[in-house]
Amino acid sequence: MSNTEGQKKEKKMQGAKRARHVILGVHITDRAIHVPKVQDLFTEYGCSIKTRLGLHETSDESCSPNGLILLEMAGPEGPIEELAGKLGAIQGVEVQKMIFEHD
Repeated sequence: MSNTEGQKKEKKMQGAKRARHVILGVHITDRAIHVPKVQDLFTEYGCSIKTRLGLHETSDESCSPNGLILLEMAGPEGPIEELAGKLGAIQGVEVQKMIFEHD
C-alpha cells in the first residue's frame, strides 16, 4: 500500500463512528402484572431491539415472579432513550443501561 493510500485509509478511520453495543437491562417485579405493558413497549420499539434475552428463576416447584430481560439495542440514540424512559416509568420495572464502544 502506498503512503497516499495509507493516509486515505487513516483519515477514513478517523472520521468513522466507533462501534457501539448498547444494552438495556430491564428488571421486572411481579411479571404477571407488569409484563403486558412492557411487551407493548417492546412491540412499539421493535425496530430498535436487535436481541432480546429473558432470564428468570424456575424449578419444578415454582417459577419466580421476577425477571430480567436484556435488550441489545440498535439504531439512533433517541428511540433507545425513549424506550428506557417509558419502561422505567412503569411501576415494578427498573432499567439500567450499559454502553460498550470499540474501534
